[in-house]
Amino acid sequence: MDQTVEARSGKTLFGQLARTWRNVRTAGGVQLGLTLMLMCLAVFIARYGWILPGAAVPTPLISEAERALYDLRAYYAADLVEEDKRVVLVVYTDQTLIAARKRSPLDRGLLAKTLQTLDTFAPKAIGIDILFDQPQDEDEELVAALRGMKTPVAVAYAAKATNPDDIEYEQQQFLEAFMARLEGSNARPASIRLDNTFGATRVWPDIREGLPPLLGRVMLVEAGEPAHGFEGYEGAIDYRRAKFDDSVLYPPAQIDLFVDPDPEILPFLKEQFAGKYILIGGDIVDYDRVETTFTSINGEVPAGIAVHAEIIAQMLDNRVLQPIPEWVLWAMAILVVLIAVLTALLEWPARWLALFGIAQLFIFQGLPVFLQVRDVDTYGLPAVGWLIGWILVFTAVTVTARASGAKQRNFATGALGKYIPRDIAQAIIDKPELLSLGGEKRAIFVLFSDLEGFTKMSHAIPPEMVAKLLNRYLDMLSQVVLDHGGVIDKFVGDAVVAFWGAPISRPDDGMRAARAGYAMWQAGEAFRAEVAAMDSDLPKIGKTRVGLHYGDAVIGNFGGATRIQYTALGDSMNTAARLESANKALDSSVMASREFAEASGLDWWRQMGRVVLRGRARPVDLFEPAPDFPADDRAELAAASALALTDPGAALRMAQAVAARHPDDSALRNLARRMAEMDEGGTYVLG
Repeated sequence: MDQTVEARSGKTLFGQLARTWRNVRTAGGVQLGLTLMLMCLAVFIARYGWILPGAAVPTPLISEAERALYDLRAYYAADLVEEDKRVVLVVYTDQTLIAARKRSPLDRGLLAKTLQTLDTFAPKAIGIDILFDQPQDEDEELVAALRGMKTPVAVAYAAKATNPDDIEYEQQQFLEAFMARLEGSNARPASIRLDNTFGATRVWPDIREGLPPLLGRVMLVEAGEPAHGFEGYEGAIDYRRAKFDDSVLYPPAQIDLFVDPDPEILPFLKEQFAGKYILIGGDIVDYDRVETTFTSINGEVPAGIAVHAEIIAQMLDNRVLQPIPEWVLWAMAILVVLIAVLTALLEWPARWLALFGIAQLFIFQGLPVFLQVRDVDTYGLPAVGWLIGWILVFTAVTVTARASGAKQRNFATGALGKYIPRDIAQAIIDKPELLSLGGEKRAIFVLFSDLEGFTKMSHAIPPEMVAKLLNRYLDMLSQVVLDHGGVIDKFVGDAVVAFWGAPISRPDDGMRAARAGYAMWQAGEAFRAEVAAMDSDLPKIGKTRVGLHYGDAVIGNFGGATRIQYTALGDSMNTAARLESANKALDSSVMASREFAEASGLDWWRQMGRVVLRGRARPVDLFEPAPDFPADDRAELAAASALALTDPGAALRMAQAVAARHPDDSALRNLARRMAEMDEGGTYVLG
């Protein structure tokens, strides 16, 4: 009975797969060929999620996500340990340099005395993470100290070929001569080069011909304690985390402590440093700081010697992370694609299909975590690439097998509707050539907005609150643009850029843009009230400023075959941006140019004088939307602006009279002040 049910179930599943596969095959040669191409691309992505083959460049978009996921699993899979007493840091800090009255490099006389003191403690080895690449008065004292050391000493070495940002040719020449003077002593050159690929030190530096071994390797070898398995190791650094939040793995000791130390504390110091690996280097606030695997998680940027300490500890613990063979990576990439094809061909109910997909997600994203915990080197494992490859294949096969034209159109309309009005989105779907790569000159209505003081406020509140407020604010302003039929060009921080008149122009675009500018200021005021009601402890939100201009711009898609952006370029965009910025100096919130006001078709504008905007040569006639402003006063302001060139005194008196009738209007007071300070051309130059 059970066998019969099982056989029928298997036959049903096989029938589903066969039927769906027939749909795929009958979709047409072009569609099928495209699907096969996408499957090949998916295999490529699932294998090379980190870095493109044959080129030392990250895979676009995916690589950053791969690194973030790696950092996350490495952080939470890291061992929690107490203070590591095998490695000791002796550091010089900003206070050390201030006391020595020498910013850089470190006083070598001080270093020489420190080495002589440490040598009496009988440590296993000493590593100096300081480059001696330029002469100093105390060089003879330091050389004598190094030559007299009984303790093995690894001295920092760098070459211009491998550290071009750290050392110049003349510096390397001096460094070579300095090292030559140490021959025959217990001092050995050691590379301090760290791998900063992708902006953080996650792996051991690769071994380069002509460079001495890494600092930690030299120290262990010279101490007679070679770490087997690390001779050619170039894998991940197995960082550990402090067991307690208020502790560190390697508590630093100030270098000043070892210069002419108090005889009473010498026995205590010797007990603490005897038989240890000692690293000497800087712990300066803005120098030689290294981002690590953990930086993106905990925000800490330790000193470079702390990374060298972790490398030494990794060798002492023999924590050799096993690399994943190349063939396994290819096998996993192919397996991901095949499973995606299988999932797409299944005709299960949506609920079961979703559960099956979620199970796969847990497996594919849980496997890297499992391997990381099992001391496998997952640096370079394309976990995000698997996910993207799976999605790509699943989508391709599903579309080929099931998608209909109407469904695709609805999807596209909904997606475009987030950026442009739905009627324009529909027109683009009907005529895709509207978004072809290239541009054309069009007269458009441009809107620039900015939230006053948001950047300053963002530094005073937690990042998650910044994100919450910014998303809410941009959502409100974006809805204003879309409700008035505009196209959202871009977001620049808290600024919104939008335009009307492209890719499709409408007779009432000017009116839509003008009403949107005024509504955007109102939305900003509503946002301010919303934030104030949300939390009284939040810094006060500034007002939203809007600049409006009408003029020619080049509109179209700019970019390349893999990434394009539909945007507007030209002087009109710059003028609108300058008008937005000018609001601050004008004590206003929304300001438009004459070109915009006259083309808008609205009669609610009041004329606010003529100015030369910052960075511009030609003057601009200013118009401010004021729907509730008295018509007589509006006419008087227009007359005053017309008289500014021929009779500035009369123009000033008229502006002052209007301002006096509206004592609470800061923009009118500003206009009167500007008219009193106009140049001979009836223009005020903004500073």
